[in-house]
Amino acid sequence: MMFGFSRAARVALAPLALLMIPGASTAQQALPPPLAGGLASDVPVAVQILRWHMLDGDVNALTFRSMDTLFTTRTVARAGQTWALPRADHALDFSYSFQGKTYSAEQFLERTYTNALLVMKDGKIVSERYRNNSNERTRFMGWSMTKSITSILIGSALAEKRIQSLDDPIVRYLPELKGSGYDGATIRHILQMRSGVDYEERYDFDNPGAAATNHINALVKNATRFADAARSVKRLHTPGEVFQYKTLDTAVLGWLLERVSGMSIAAYTASRLWEPLGAEADGFYIMDGLPGVGREFNGAGFNATLRDFARVGLLMLNRGKANGRQIVSPEWVAESTRPTDATATGPMGYGYQWWTLGGASYSAIGLQGQYIFVDPASRTVVVKLSYFPPDEQAASEETTAFLKAAAAWTPR
Repeated sequence: MMFGFSRAARVALAPLALLMIPGASTAQQALPPPLAGGLASDVPVAVQILRWHMLDGDVNALTFRSMDTLFTTRTVARAGQTWALPRADHALDFSYSFQGKTYSAEQFLERTYTNALLVMKDGKIVSERYRNNSNERTRFMGWSMTKSITSILIGSALAEKRIQSLDDPIVRYLPELKGSGYDGATIRHILQMRSGVDYEERYDFDNPGAAATNHINALVKNATRFADAARSVKRLHTPGEVFQYKTLDTAVLGWLLERVSGMSIAAYTASRLWEPLGAEADGFYIMDGLPGVGREFNGAGFNATLRDFARVGLLMLNRGKANGRQIVSPEWVAESTRPTDATATGPMGYGYQWWTLGGASYSAIGLQGQYIFVDPASRTVVVKLSYFPPDEQAASEETTAFLKAAAAWTPR
């Protein structure tokens, strides 16, 4: 400490002070090896490092609700009358079984890294919980729940005849994809994650493939646009034959929405979903570049409050109707939440960017524990916003057990 010295003296003495501190260094942060090479970036080194670590289990309870401090964003504005959600608050007085043991719903919150949880029964909030210094104003990262929002928007564009048919080839609307692996794929194939392109959703950053490289270049460095990888991706399977989950497919659907609407994805989301939904707060997308260059990351980049995510679930439960308005058709809701492979025997299937969970229930599911779960039979909606550690499979399986128990629960 150099109290009592003039400013000039403090400046002059600063190098000496550093020498007196063991281990002190004037070196700047250095990019980790996977970021140090490759494309140049205008993003500050410190911000690149923060983005690089945003998934880490020791910080994601904070980063998953602070994306507007890490990225350029584009607002999805709310407007008009808020859709009121009636309440019938109740203790979470049920239990669930997992791996041969029984746990209370209260234990579930900490056991599965929960930031926020909302349970609705028959259109009423029965439980709303915020943890880790979050609250009703906090806007949480939806990660791949954003894919399900993209699906709703595709349904709107189809109803407006901006898209003539789901069986149209994608190159009819995006001729930039002629000659790529997407040439020959239809919009329906892409909605079903059956485009057939060679893009493995694997994020091994020590040995980066196409997906990890695209993540680094577009989201960490903002040096490329995420969807532009579709221009050069190769074909791996015949379109329609093989389900292979890939965020690039959803990015192409976002590019399609831009093209057919003449709007940004954020503007189309606001006008076709967020405003008529009666959202209570603005949402936002993270961007893969600065305004005028970047695009909304519509494959996994939408952020909203817990209640507004619940409104999306309630919209789907009500067969496309929200706040007194039919936002998307009942037929679209039914079709998009029906498993593509009707003969599938596993616990999960896939519709149009929605996961199907058996018994007509379905869910938007995002990276590391984000859920909008809908069970039409019990008229249950559950939103869980989490901070799972990377590759945490047990918490995902335990959440599935909880969601089934929540659907079966009747508050009394």
